[in-house]
Amino acid sequence: MKISKIEADLKSRAKAAFVLDDAAVAGFCLAAPPPHIKADASIAWPIAGAKLLKKPPLKIAEELAAALGGEVEAGVVPPGFVNITFTPAFLFAALRGLEKPGSLHRPEYAGEKINLEFVSANPTGPMHLASGRGATLGDSLARIWKELGAEVATEFYVNNVGRQVEKLGLSLKARFEGKEPPEDGYQGDYLKDLAAALPKEAADWTDAQFSEYAVAEMLKLHKADMAAFGVQFDRWFLESELHQAGGPAKALATLRERGMAYEKEGAVWFGSSSELESDDKDRVLVKADGRNTYFLNDIAYHLNKFSRGFGRLIDILGADHHGYVPRMEAAVKALGSGAFKVIIHQQVSLLRGKEVVKMSKRAGDFISLKELVDDVGVDACRFFFASRGPNTHLNFDIELAKKKSNENPVYYVQYVHARICSIFDNAAGKGVDPAAGFDESKVVINKEERALMLKLLWLEKTLSDCARDNSPHHLTTYLTELAASFHSFYDQHKVLDPENKELTAYRLFLLKSVNGVIAKGLALLGVSAPERM
Repeated sequence: MKISKIEADLKSRAKAAFVLDDAAVAGFCLAAPPPHIKADASIAWPIAGAKLLKKPPLKIAEELAAALGGEVEAGVVPPGFVNITFTPAFLFAALRGLEKPGSLHRPEYAGEKINLEFVSANPTGPMHLASGRGATLGDSLARIWKELGAEVATEFYVNNVGRQVEKLGLSLKARFEGKEPPEDGYQGDYLKDLAAALPKEAADWTDAQFSEYAVAEMLKLHKADMAAFGVQFDRWFLESELHQAGGPAKALATLRERGMAYEKEGAVWFGSSSELESDDKDRVLVKADGRNTYFLNDIAYHLNKFSRGFGRLIDILGADHHGYVPRMEAAVKALGSGAFKVIIHQQVSLLRGKEVVKMSKRAGDFISLKELVDDVGVDACRFFFASRGPNTHLNFDIELAKKKSNENPVYYVQYVHARICSIFDNAAGKGVDPAAGFDESKVVINKEERALMLKLLWLEKTLSDCARDNSPHHLTTYLTELAASFHSFYDQHKVLDPENKELTAYRLFLLKSVNGVIAKGLALLGVSAPERM
């Protein structure tokens, strides 16, 4: 038994009681009530349904409460809330259900096939902090969607074609020859190291060979950085593959067929402004000199994704891509192939004490993702990056991330997992069977135990919120609150009681559920769950 199952059951009862269709109960959902309300869940639907049913909300709430039964007890409070209390049998069944594979699958994700593209940093230098934030966001969302039952493929798009790649090659060539890079090239010291490793034969290389070599080496670094960060992409898609397959020509032909491309002044344009609401002006697809724009190549890439059977495309981009969103939304709408969403994440400010470290990738004066990981560790990086929604600017406090105390949120959560592991080790040392059964009907659930049970129950809703808002920050908050609930319980109650084997078995069962959820939650964030700290 889980929240979505009982929610569906209650929705069905509401439809029957009021003779409604699915659309009328679309907003019917369970929510956790505020702390001052003595209930396990609350339904606000009667307030929204008052206009539809032409009845006072309180009257609707009373009729709905009367229609509910089974595993819930319902009460009504003004102006029209139905407060629900779960029976002990339901709570125990819900906790046991958490251990089953697929226990968090939700019906709305069944059969969904998502392509999630993130990071996609140009291979012109090492990964920086924004790449780490994008990687955390994308990888965590992919894990969460999979946990909810969707099929997800992760992808990194490598821009290995174009002027930026040419500049990278010229910058490497200059370093190899002992010169300064071009003024509009790449100045970072990483190119000095790359140049020093070049073979003598490089003196005879063409500019294109320098570019090809630089991209290949940068790509190796990107792959190593992502692997060290716990991110494995299902595919590294090279832009050159797209051109070799004639992707831009196919995209242009598709747009022409749909009446969304026209010629003017020797160029080919995308007619987005007159036909679609997403963009405010027409965009060039092919320049007058016959060269494709980046826009056409990006359209071709998204058409390629749809051609691989994905029904939903999600791009995760940095804050400097805001202008990209409306034109791509218009382009995908013109393709008419499926759903499309762009998630923009804001910048990261790195703090050393109270001082903000300034970064500039072009100048080479920046803190790389690898440096930050080496300093504070992957776990702190990923938890901190995930702790804010993508629309929020993130201040990364290095000193806090390195603390081994409860002030550090990732340490606070991980410590609970390690603490519970030590309790089970202690139980084994005393000859206590951690899998021993107990009589659920005789258990009297105290306030702290019930708080733990309810928090465990809301994991499914938390993941659903993450998927809805395209952000894992709900999960970091949830885990922190779960850790606080554990401490509140453990500070007041003894787990191993040799005088009461039934109580010991029950509390070990409860703590096993807590540990399992913390381990699962941390894994969805790409963070480890240590057994000792």
